[in-house]
Amino acid sequence: MAQYDVIVIGAGPGGYVAAIRCAQLGLKTACVEGRETLGGTCLNVGCIPSKALLHATHQLHEAEHNFATMGLKGKSPSVDWPTMQEYKQSVVDGNTKGIEFLFKKNKIDWLKGWGSIPEAGKVKVGDEVHEAKNIIVASGSVPSSLPGLTIDNEAGVIVDSTGALSLPKIPKKMIVVGAGVIGLEMGSVYARLGAEVTVVEFLDTITPGMDGEVQKNLQKMLKKQGMNFILGAAVQGAEATKTKAKLTYKLKKDDSEHTLDADVVLVATGRRAFTDGLGLKELGVEMTERGVVKTDAHWATSVKGVYAIGDAVAGPMLAHKAEDEGMAVAEVIAGKAGHVNYDVIPGVIYTHPEVASVGTTEEQLKEEGRAYKVGKFSFMGNARAKAVFSGDGFVKLIVDKETDRVLGAHIIGPAAGDLIHEVCVTMEYGGSAEDLALTCHAHPTFSEAVREAALACGDGPIHM
Repeated sequence: MAQYDVIVIGAGPGGYVAAIRCAQLGLKTACVEGRETLGGTCLNVGCIPSKALLHATHQLHEAEHNFATMGLKGKSPSVDWPTMQEYKQSVVDGNTKGIEFLFKKNKIDWLKGWGSIPEAGKVKVGDEVHEAKNIIVASGSVPSSLPGLTIDNEAGVIVDSTGALSLPKIPKKMIVVGAGVIGLEMGSVYARLGAEVTVVEFLDTITPGMDGEVQKNLQKMLKKQGMNFILGAAVQGAEATKTKAKLTYKLKKDDSEHTLDADVVLVATGRRAFTDGLGLKELGVEMTERGVVKTDAHWATSVKGVYAIGDAVAGPMLAHKAEDEGMAVAEVIAGKAGHVNYDVIPGVIYTHPEVASVGTTEEQLKEEGRAYKVGKFSFMGNARAKAVFSGDGFVKLIVDKETDRVLGAHIIGPAAGDLIHEVCVTMEYGGSAEDLALTCHAHPTFSEAVREAALACGDGPIHM
Protein backbone atom coordinates (compact mmCIF):
# COMPACT_ATOMS: atom_id res chain seq x y z
CA MET A 1 0.00 0.00 0.00
CA ALA A 2 1.57 3.27 -1.20
CA GLN A 3 1.49 6.24 1.17
CA TYR A 4 1.34 9.88 0.06
CA ASP A 5 0.99 13.32 1.56
CA VAL A 6 -1.53 14.18 -1.15
CA ILE A 7 -3.50 12.25 -3.75
CA VAL A 8 -5.31 14.31 -6.36
CA ILE A 9 -8.26 12.70 -8.15
CA GLY A 10 -8.42 14.07 -11.68
CA ALA A 11 -5.69 15.45 -13.94
CA GLY A 12 -7.54 18.35 -15.55
CA PRO A 13 -6.41 21.98 -15.14
CA GLY A 14 -7.37 22.02 -11.46
CA GLY A 15 -5.98 18.58 -10.66
CA TYR A 16 -2.68 18.65 -12.49
CA VAL A 17 -1.91 22.18 -11.26
CA ALA A 18 -2.72 21.14 -7.67
CA ALA A 19 -0.46 18.11 -8.02
CA ILE A 20 2.44 20.13 -9.42
CA ARG A 21 2.15 22.81 -6.73
CA CYS A 22 1.93 20.17 -3.99
CA ALA A 23 5.11 18.56 -5.30
CA GLN A 24 6.85 21.93 -5.55
CA LEU A 25 5.98 22.52 -1.89
CA GLY A 26 7.74 19.30 -0.87
CA LEU A 27 4.69 17.04 -0.54
CA LYS A 28 4.82 13.46 -1.80
CA THR A 29 2.10 13.54 -4.44
CA ALA A 30 0.15 11.24 -6.72
CA CYS A 31 -2.56 12.01 -9.25
CA VAL A 32 -5.32 9.63 -10.30
CA GLU A 33 -6.45 9.79 -13.93
CA GLY A 34 -8.40 7.23 -15.91
CA ARG A 35 -7.91 8.75 -19.36
CA GLU A 36 -5.09 7.56 -21.56
CA THR A 37 -3.65 11.08 -21.44
CA LEU A 38 -3.38 13.81 -18.81
CA GLY A 39 -5.02 17.23 -19.03
CA GLY A 40 -8.68 16.38 -18.44
CA THR A 41 -11.52 17.73 -20.56
CA CYS A 42 -9.74 21.01 -21.24
CA LEU A 43 -6.67 19.65 -23.00
CA ASN A 44 -8.27 16.56 -24.53
CA VAL A 45 -11.79 17.45 -25.64
CA GLY A 46 -12.39 21.07 -24.61
CA CYS A 47 -10.43 24.31 -24.54
CA ILE A 48 -7.40 23.24 -26.53
CA PRO A 49 -8.86 21.28 -29.48
CA SER A 50 -11.64 23.82 -29.93
CA LYS A 51 -9.10 26.66 -30.10
CA ALA A 52 -7.15 24.73 -32.73
CA LEU A 53 -10.28 24.46 -34.89
CA LEU A 54 -11.15 28.11 -34.25
CA HIS A 55 -7.66 29.15 -35.35
CA ALA A 56 -7.71 27.00 -38.49
CA THR A 57 -11.14 28.20 -39.58
CA HIS A 58 -10.29 31.83 -38.83
CA GLN A 59 -7.36 31.53 -41.23
CA LEU A 60 -9.81 30.20 -43.83
CA HIS A 61 -12.10 33.18 -43.19
CA GLU A 62 -9.17 35.60 -43.60
CA ALA A 63 -8.17 33.94 -46.88
CA GLU A 64 -11.71 34.09 -48.25
CA HIS A 65 -12.56 37.63 -47.13
CA ASN A 66 -9.44 39.73 -46.54
CA PHE A 67 -6.45 38.35 -48.45
CA ALA A 68 -7.40 39.90 -51.80
CA THR A 69 -7.81 43.33 -50.17
CA MET A 70 -4.23 43.09 -48.91
CA GLY A 71 -2.92 42.17 -52.35
CA LEU A 72 -2.68 38.45 -51.65
CA LYS A 73 -4.11 37.05 -54.85
CA GLY A 74 -4.85 33.45 -55.68
CA LYS A 75 -7.37 30.70 -55.41
CA SER A 76 -9.07 30.39 -52.02
CA PRO A 77 -7.87 27.34 -50.07
CA SER A 78 -10.01 24.22 -49.99
CA VAL A 79 -10.74 22.43 -46.74
CA ASP A 80 -9.16 19.04 -46.09
CA TRP A 81 -11.20 18.02 -43.04
CA PRO A 82 -9.16 14.89 -42.13
CA THR A 83 -5.94 16.93 -42.21
CA MET A 84 -7.52 19.65 -40.08
CA GLN A 85 -8.48 16.94 -37.60
CA GLU A 86 -4.89 15.69 -37.58
CA TYR A 87 -3.66 19.22 -36.89
CA LYS A 88 -6.12 19.53 -34.01
CA GLN A 89 -4.95 16.21 -32.56
CA SER A 90 -1.30 17.20 -32.85
CA VAL A 91 -2.04 20.30 -30.77
CA VAL A 92 -3.76 18.14 -28.16
CA ASP A 93 -0.92 15.61 -28.11
CA GLY A 94 1.72 18.27 -27.65
CA ASN A 95 -0.08 19.70 -24.64
CA THR A 96 -0.97 16.42 -22.93
CA LYS A 97 2.58 15.10 -23.33
CA GLY A 98 3.78 18.35 -21.83
CA ILE A 99 1.79 17.67 -18.65
CA GLU A 100 3.19 14.13 -18.53
CA PHE A 101 6.71 15.63 -18.72
CA LEU A 102 5.89 18.02 -15.86
CA PHE A 103 4.67 15.10 -13.73
CA LYS A 104 7.96 13.29 -14.25
CA LYS A 105 9.96 16.45 -13.63
CA ASN A 106 8.17 17.04 -10.32
CA LYS A 107 8.24 13.33 -9.31
CA ILE A 108 4.46 12.99 -9.26
CA ASP A 109 3.14 9.43 -9.50
CA TRP A 110 0.40 8.97 -12.11
CA LEU A 111 -2.02 6.38 -10.74
CA LYS A 112 -3.67 5.20 -13.95
CA GLY A 113 -7.32 4.28 -13.56
CA TRP A 114 -10.52 5.65 -12.05
CA GLY A 115 -10.41 6.50 -8.37
CA SER A 116 -12.80 6.24 -5.44
CA ILE A 117 -12.54 7.08 -1.75
CA PRO A 118 -13.61 4.06 0.30
CA GLU A 119 -12.78 5.86 3.55
CA ALA A 120 -11.03 9.02 4.69
CA GLY A 121 -7.32 8.85 3.99
CA LYS A 122 -7.60 6.13 1.35
CA VAL A 123 -7.99 6.17 -2.44
CA LYS A 124 -8.78 3.05 -4.41
CA VAL A 125 -7.60 2.77 -8.01
CA GLY A 126 -8.50 -0.51 -9.64
CA ASP A 127 -7.66 -3.21 -7.10
CA GLU A 128 -5.05 -1.14 -5.29
CA VAL A 129 -5.63 1.05 -2.25
CA HIS A 130 -3.31 3.98 -1.55
CA GLU A 131 -3.04 5.97 1.66
CA ALA A 132 -2.96 9.75 1.71
CA LYS A 133 -2.95 12.32 4.48
CA ASN A 134 -4.89 14.61 2.16
CA ILE A 135 -7.15 13.97 -0.84
CA ILE A 136 -8.10 16.59 -3.42
CA VAL A 137 -11.19 15.92 -5.54
CA ALA A 138 -10.66 17.55 -8.94
CA SER A 139 -12.96 15.34 -10.97
CA GLY A 140 -14.21 18.07 -13.30
CA SER A 141 -17.46 18.15 -15.23
CA VAL A 142 -19.27 16.57 -18.16
CA PRO A 143 -21.70 18.00 -20.75
CA SER A 144 -25.31 18.22 -19.63
CA SER A 145 -28.28 17.67 -21.90
CA LEU A 146 -32.03 18.29 -22.04
CA PRO A 147 -34.94 15.84 -21.89
CA GLY A 148 -35.73 14.55 -25.36
CA LEU A 149 -32.16 15.00 -26.62
CA THR A 150 -30.25 11.72 -26.65
CA ILE A 151 -26.54 12.23 -27.23
CA ASP A 152 -24.78 9.74 -29.50
CA ASN A 153 -21.34 11.05 -30.41
CA GLU A 154 -20.40 7.94 -32.38
CA ALA A 155 -23.39 8.31 -34.69
CA GLY A 156 -22.48 11.98 -35.16
CA VAL A 157 -26.04 13.30 -35.55
CA ILE A 158 -27.05 14.50 -32.07
CA VAL A 159 -23.77 15.32 -30.34
CA ASP A 160 -22.35 17.18 -27.36
CA SER A 161 -19.25 19.39 -27.35
CA THR A 162 -16.95 16.34 -27.43
CA GLY A 163 -18.63 14.87 -30.49
CA ALA A 164 -18.68 18.23 -32.26
CA LEU A 165 -14.88 18.31 -32.25
CA SER A 166 -14.60 15.17 -34.37
CA LEU A 167 -17.57 14.98 -36.72
CA PRO A 168 -17.00 12.50 -39.55
CA LYS A 169 -17.68 15.25 -42.10
CA ILE A 170 -18.58 18.92 -42.25
CA PRO A 171 -22.38 19.23 -42.04
CA LYS A 172 -24.38 21.29 -44.52
CA LYS A 173 -26.83 22.25 -41.79
CA MET A 174 -26.17 22.41 -38.05
CA ILE A 175 -28.45 23.29 -35.15
CA VAL A 176 -26.77 24.49 -31.97
CA VAL A 177 -28.90 24.19 -28.83
CA GLY A 178 -27.64 26.83 -26.42
CA ALA A 179 -26.11 30.27 -27.06
CA GLY A 180 -23.42 30.08 -24.41
CA VAL A 181 -19.66 29.99 -24.88
CA ILE A 182 -19.37 26.44 -26.25
CA GLY A 183 -22.31 26.77 -28.61
CA LEU A 184 -21.11 30.03 -30.13
CA GLU A 185 -17.51 28.90 -30.49
CA MET A 186 -18.31 25.58 -32.16
CA GLY A 187 -21.08 27.20 -34.18
CA SER A 188 -18.49 29.69 -35.46
CA VAL A 189 -16.16 26.87 -36.49
CA TYR A 190 -18.75 25.18 -38.67
CA ALA A 191 -20.22 28.41 -40.03
CA ARG A 192 -16.74 29.32 -41.31
CA LEU A 193 -16.50 25.87 -42.87
CA GLY A 194 -19.65 26.55 -44.86
CA ALA A 195 -22.38 25.02 -42.70
CA GLU A 196 -25.72 26.76 -42.30
CA VAL A 197 -25.76 27.22 -38.52
CA THR A 198 -28.88 27.99 -36.47
CA VAL A 199 -28.56 28.65 -32.74
CA VAL A 200 -31.64 27.90 -30.63
CA GLU A 201 -31.63 29.51 -27.17
CA PHE A 202 -34.19 29.34 -24.35
CA LEU A 203 -33.42 32.85 -23.07
CA ASP A 204 -34.08 36.08 -24.95
CA THR A 205 -30.38 36.94 -25.20
CA ILE A 206 -27.18 35.11 -26.06
CA THR A 207 -24.25 34.65 -23.62
CA PRO A 208 -26.31 34.68 -20.40
CA GLY A 209 -24.95 36.92 -17.65
CA MET A 210 -22.72 39.04 -19.87
CA ASP A 211 -22.93 42.80 -20.39
CA GLY A 212 -26.08 43.75 -22.32
CA GLU A 213 -24.26 45.85 -24.92
CA VAL A 214 -21.82 43.03 -25.56
CA GLN A 215 -24.66 40.54 -25.99
CA LYS A 216 -26.41 42.67 -28.63
CA ASN A 217 -23.25 43.55 -30.55
CA LEU A 218 -21.88 40.00 -30.58
CA GLN A 219 -25.17 38.64 -31.88
CA LYS A 220 -25.19 41.22 -34.70
CA MET A 221 -21.59 40.39 -35.63
CA LEU A 222 -22.17 36.63 -35.63
CA LYS A 223 -25.35 37.07 -37.65
CA LYS A 224 -23.33 39.06 -40.19
CA GLN A 225 -20.96 36.06 -40.36
CA GLY A 226 -23.87 33.81 -41.32
CA MET A 227 -25.12 32.41 -38.02
CA ASN A 228 -28.89 32.43 -37.43
CA PHE A 229 -30.51 32.84 -34.01
CA ILE A 230 -33.86 31.72 -32.62
CA LEU A 231 -34.19 33.14 -29.10
CA GLY A 232 -36.87 32.57 -26.48
CA ALA A 233 -37.29 29.00 -27.72
CA ALA A 234 -37.86 25.95 -25.53
CA VAL A 235 -36.52 22.80 -27.19
CA GLN A 236 -38.99 19.92 -26.94
CA GLY A 237 -36.83 17.17 -28.37
CA ALA A 238 -35.02 15.85 -31.40
CA GLU A 239 -35.38 12.75 -33.54
CA ALA A 240 -32.35 11.29 -35.27
CA THR A 241 -32.01 9.00 -38.27
CA LYS A 242 -28.69 7.67 -39.54
CA THR A 243 -27.81 10.93 -41.27
CA LYS A 244 -30.37 13.58 -40.27
CA ALA A 245 -32.08 15.09 -37.26
CA LYS A 246 -35.35 16.92 -36.72
CA LEU A 247 -35.56 19.28 -33.76
CA THR A 248 -38.81 20.56 -32.27
CA TYR A 249 -39.11 23.74 -30.24
CA LYS A 250 -41.78 26.06 -28.86
CA LEU A 251 -41.55 29.83 -28.91
CA LYS A 252 -42.20 31.17 -25.43
CA LYS A 253 -43.91 34.34 -26.68
CA ASP A 254 -46.88 32.53 -28.23
CA ASP A 255 -46.37 28.83 -27.37
CA SER A 256 -46.28 27.99 -31.10
CA GLU A 257 -44.46 24.79 -32.09
CA HIS A 258 -41.86 24.65 -34.85
CA THR A 259 -39.42 22.16 -36.35
CA LEU A 260 -35.96 22.44 -37.85
CA ASP A 261 -34.04 19.91 -39.96
CA ALA A 262 -30.27 19.52 -39.85
CA ASP A 263 -27.45 17.08 -40.47
CA VAL A 264 -26.11 17.64 -36.95
CA VAL A 265 -27.58 18.89 -33.68
CA LEU A 266 -24.99 20.14 -31.19
CA VAL A 267 -26.33 20.17 -27.64
CA ALA A 268 -24.42 22.90 -25.83
CA THR A 269 -26.62 23.46 -22.78
CA GLY A 270 -23.86 23.68 -20.19
CA ARG A 271 -22.02 21.23 -18.00
CA ARG A 272 -22.55 19.47 -14.69
CA ALA A 273 -20.12 18.45 -11.97
CA PHE A 274 -18.84 14.90 -12.40
CA THR A 275 -18.44 13.04 -9.11
CA ASP A 276 -19.92 9.67 -10.15
CA GLY A 277 -18.22 6.63 -8.68
CA LEU A 278 -16.10 8.53 -6.16
CA GLY A 279 -18.16 7.32 -3.20
CA LEU A 280 -18.57 10.83 -1.78
CA LYS A 281 -22.11 10.30 -0.54
CA GLU A 282 -21.16 7.09 1.26
CA LEU A 283 -18.14 8.88 2.73
CA GLY A 284 -20.39 11.58 4.16
CA VAL A 285 -19.20 14.47 1.98
CA GLU A 286 -21.87 17.19 1.90
CA MET A 287 -23.15 18.26 -1.51
CA THR A 288 -25.09 21.39 -2.50
CA GLU A 289 -28.57 21.44 -4.01
CA ARG A 290 -26.95 21.94 -7.43
CA GLY A 291 -25.04 18.68 -7.10
CA VAL A 292 -21.56 20.09 -6.47
CA VAL A 293 -19.26 19.38 -3.53
CA LYS A 294 -19.79 21.75 -0.61
CA THR A 295 -16.55 23.32 0.66
CA ASP A 296 -15.48 25.99 3.13
CA ALA A 297 -13.30 29.03 2.40
CA HIS A 298 -10.22 26.77 2.30
CA TRP A 299 -11.70 24.20 -0.15
CA ALA A 300 -12.16 21.65 2.64
CA THR A 301 -15.18 19.35 2.51
CA SER A 302 -17.19 18.14 5.49
CA VAL A 303 -14.83 15.14 5.78
CA LYS A 304 -11.46 15.91 7.37
CA GLY A 305 -8.55 15.62 4.97
CA VAL A 306 -10.74 15.70 1.84
CA TYR A 307 -10.71 18.85 -0.33
CA ALA A 308 -12.43 19.72 -3.61
CA ILE A 309 -11.76 22.24 -6.39
CA GLY A 310 -12.62 23.20 -9.96
CA ASP A 311 -15.83 22.17 -11.69
CA ALA A 312 -16.62 19.79 -8.83
CA VAL A 313 -17.35 22.80 -6.57
CA ALA A 314 -19.42 25.96 -6.89
CA GLY A 315 -18.46 28.84 -9.17
CA PRO A 316 -17.83 29.36 -12.88
CA MET A 317 -16.71 26.25 -14.74
CA LEU A 318 -13.50 27.75 -16.09
CA ALA A 319 -10.10 26.10 -16.42
CA HIS A 320 -8.26 29.09 -14.98
CA LYS A 321 -10.56 29.24 -11.96
CA ALA A 322 -9.75 25.56 -11.34
CA GLU A 323 -6.03 26.26 -11.74
CA ASP A 324 -6.16 29.07 -9.18
CA GLU A 325 -7.98 26.81 -6.74
CA GLY A 326 -5.46 24.04 -7.42
CA MET A 327 -2.55 26.26 -6.44
CA ALA A 328 -4.42 27.68 -3.46
CA VAL A 329 -5.51 24.36 -1.96
CA ALA A 330 -1.96 22.99 -2.32
CA GLU A 331 -0.66 25.92 -0.32
CA VAL A 332 -3.35 25.45 2.34
CA ILE A 333 -2.36 21.79 2.72
CA ALA A 334 1.30 22.85 2.98
CA GLY A 335 0.44 25.23 5.81
CA LYS A 336 0.49 28.41 3.76
CA ALA A 337 -2.24 30.96 2.99
CA GLY A 338 -3.94 29.90 -0.23
CA HIS A 339 -5.85 32.68 -1.97
CA VAL A 340 -8.31 33.04 -4.86
CA ASN A 341 -9.95 36.39 -5.63
CA TYR A 342 -13.30 35.32 -7.03
CA ASP A 343 -14.13 38.92 -7.93
CA VAL A 344 -11.33 38.97 -10.51
CA ILE A 345 -11.84 35.89 -12.68
CA PRO A 346 -12.05 36.79 -16.37
CA GLY A 347 -14.25 35.03 -18.88
CA VAL A 348 -13.47 34.76 -22.60
CA ILE A 349 -15.37 33.69 -25.71
CA TYR A 350 -13.02 32.83 -28.59
CA THR A 351 -15.30 33.79 -31.44
CA HIS A 352 -14.22 36.48 -33.89
CA PRO A 353 -14.20 39.06 -32.54
CA GLU A 354 -13.24 37.73 -29.14
CA VAL A 355 -15.26 38.68 -26.08
CA ALA A 356 -13.78 39.08 -22.61
CA SER A 357 -15.17 40.31 -19.32
CA VAL A 358 -14.19 40.64 -15.68
CA GLY A 359 -15.94 42.03 -12.61
CA THR A 360 -19.40 43.55 -12.54
CA THR A 361 -21.77 44.53 -15.33
CA GLU A 362 -23.85 47.70 -15.57
CA GLU A 363 -26.93 45.59 -15.02
CA GLN A 364 -25.59 44.26 -11.71
CA LEU A 365 -24.61 47.72 -10.46
CA LYS A 366 -28.00 49.16 -11.35
CA GLU A 367 -29.64 46.37 -9.39
CA GLU A 368 -27.36 47.13 -6.42
CA GLY A 369 -28.11 50.84 -6.70
CA ARG A 370 -24.38 51.64 -6.79
CA ALA A 371 -23.17 54.86 -8.44
CA TYR A 372 -20.75 54.21 -11.30
CA LYS A 373 -19.18 55.70 -14.42
CA VAL A 374 -18.60 54.10 -17.81
CA GLY A 375 -15.66 54.77 -20.09
CA LYS A 376 -16.08 53.37 -23.58
CA PHE A 377 -13.85 53.33 -26.65
CA SER A 378 -14.54 51.87 -30.09
CA PHE A 379 -11.89 49.85 -31.89
CA MET A 380 -12.67 51.97 -34.96
CA GLY A 381 -10.52 54.60 -33.25
CA ASN A 382 -7.62 52.16 -32.85
CA ALA A 383 -5.09 52.30 -35.69
CA ARG A 384 -3.84 48.73 -35.26
CA ALA A 385 -7.36 47.28 -35.23
CA LYS A 386 -8.35 49.09 -38.42
CA ALA A 387 -5.18 47.90 -40.15
CA VAL A 388 -6.14 44.25 -39.61
CA PHE A 389 -9.88 44.45 -40.40
CA SER A 390 -10.82 44.34 -36.71
CA GLY A 391 -12.40 47.74 -36.11
CA ASP A 392 -15.70 46.26 -34.89
CA GLY A 393 -16.25 46.22 -31.14
CA PHE A 394 -15.28 48.27 -28.13
CA VAL A 395 -13.71 48.40 -24.69
CA LYS A 396 -16.08 49.27 -21.86
CA LEU A 397 -14.63 50.12 -18.45
CA ILE A 398 -16.87 50.42 -15.39
CA VAL A 399 -15.60 52.35 -12.36
CA ASP A 400 -16.91 53.56 -9.02
CA LYS A 401 -18.29 57.08 -9.47
CA GLU A 402 -16.69 58.49 -6.31
CA THR A 403 -13.37 56.64 -6.05
CA ASP A 404 -12.66 55.88 -9.75
CA ARG A 405 -11.78 52.33 -8.69
CA VAL A 406 -12.19 49.83 -11.53
CA LEU A 407 -15.17 47.53 -10.92
CA GLY A 408 -15.29 45.67 -14.22
CA ALA A 409 -14.50 45.62 -17.92
CA HIS A 410 -16.19 44.23 -21.00
CA ILE A 411 -14.31 43.96 -24.27
CA ILE A 412 -15.50 42.81 -27.67
CA GLY A 413 -12.81 43.08 -30.30
CA PRO A 414 -9.37 41.85 -31.39
CA ALA A 415 -7.32 39.98 -28.76
CA ALA A 416 -9.96 40.71 -26.10
CA GLY A 417 -8.92 37.58 -24.19
CA ASP A 418 -5.42 39.02 -23.77
CA LEU A 419 -6.38 42.67 -23.26
CA ILE A 420 -8.64 41.87 -20.30
CA HIS A 421 -5.69 40.96 -18.12
CA GLU A 422 -4.31 44.45 -17.67
CA VAL A 423 -7.72 45.30 -16.23
CA CYS A 424 -7.52 42.19 -14.02
CA VAL A 425 -4.15 43.29 -12.65
CA THR A 426 -5.49 46.80 -12.05
CA MET A 427 -8.48 45.36 -10.15
CA GLU A 428 -6.30 42.97 -8.15
CA TYR A 429 -4.36 45.93 -6.80
CA GLY A 430 -7.45 48.09 -6.27
CA GLY A 431 -6.39 50.41 -9.09
CA SER A 432 -8.35 53.22 -10.70
CA ALA A 433 -9.20 54.21 -14.25
CA GLU A 434 -6.71 57.04 -13.81
CA ASP A 435 -3.97 54.47 -13.08
CA LEU A 436 -4.69 52.83 -16.43
CA ALA A 437 -4.99 56.15 -18.22
CA LEU A 438 -1.61 57.36 -16.94
CA THR A 439 0.18 54.16 -17.96
CA CYS A 440 2.08 54.51 -21.23
CA HIS A 441 0.87 52.00 -23.83
CA ALA A 442 2.95 51.14 -26.89
CA HIS A 443 1.71 52.34 -30.26
CA PRO A 444 0.26 50.89 -32.38
CA THR A 445 -1.30 48.18 -30.23
CA PHE A 446 -4.80 46.91 -29.52
CA SER A 447 -4.14 47.65 -25.84
CA GLU A 448 -4.32 51.39 -26.52
CA ALA A 449 -8.08 50.93 -26.69
CA VAL A 450 -8.06 49.95 -23.01
CA ARG A 451 -6.16 53.13 -22.13
CA GLU A 452 -8.58 55.21 -24.20
CA ALA A 453 -11.54 53.66 -22.36
CA ALA A 454 -9.83 54.61 -19.09
CA LEU A 455 -9.35 58.16 -20.38
CA ALA A 456 -13.05 58.18 -21.24
CA CYS A 457 -13.78 57.72 -17.52
CA GLY A 458 -12.11 61.12 -16.97
CA ASP A 459 -11.77 64.08 -19.32
CA GLY A 460 -12.29 61.98 -22.44
CA PRO A 461 -10.40 59.78 -24.89
CA ILE A 462 -7.96 61.24 -27.40
CA HIS A 463 -8.90 59.32 -30.56
CA MET A 464 -12.66 59.49 -30.47
